[in-house]
Amino acid sequence: MYLLIEFQSTMDRYMAVRILVYLGLLYQDLVRTGQFAAEGRLPPVMPIVLYNGSRRWDAPTEVADLIVPAPGGLERYRPRLKYFLLDEGRNADSELSPLRNLAAALFRIENSRTPHDVEQVVAALVTWLQAPEQTSLRRAFTVWLKRVFLPGKLPGVELDSINDLEEVQSMLAERITEWTEDWKRQGRQEGEAALLQRQLELRFGPLDETSRARIRRADAETLLQ
Repeated sequence: MYLLIEFQSTMDRYMAVRILVYLGLLYQDLVRTGQFAAEGRLPPVMPIVLYNGSRRWDAPTEVADLIVPAPGGLERYRPRLKYFLLDEGRNADSELSPLRNLAAALFRIENSRTPHDVEQVVAALVTWLQAPEQTSLRRAFTVWLKRVFLPGKLPGVELDSINDLEEVQSMLAERITEWTEDWKRQGRQEGEAALLQRQLELRFGPLDETSRARIRRADAETLLQ
């Protein structure tokens, strides 16, 4: 069995069409290279879309829903393919926190609203990943935190010397007050950006992704201008 995973930070209404194409290309390659399952048949594929954007995903997950129904009994020939959607923001922390699950821990960090939320999840990861055979997972979480997640939350803070989750936990505990104030400022700016985008869309209609990205990246003074 194959897992076909597509990572998305923005919503794509026609994602089901893309998944259909990916699946067809994968099966073509398996046929070309002779990688068959039993009796010369193709192996099953589980298509997954992992989405971590701020808007809730509302695009169709079934490709048939994007195609006008055909008349005269031709409906049976309409392509059908459904992907499994993992929308990180749709899961509340109260649902994820009881789970001893690494994917749930990752979602909780990305959805975290305060530095204390992050510190709690990192503390749980330190406890869960103590066994020697989990060293690679500890390292993976540490690298992701210091290279992807934390630089955006702690600009200007030196993170290269951090090499383990326990060091991440200690650093968070030391800087939690300073970080909380930074998050408050970021939260105000994100609110201003969201308000500006809504006002523009009410006046001019939906914005393209380039315009939305410019708004997200702008500082407070640029937003005011």
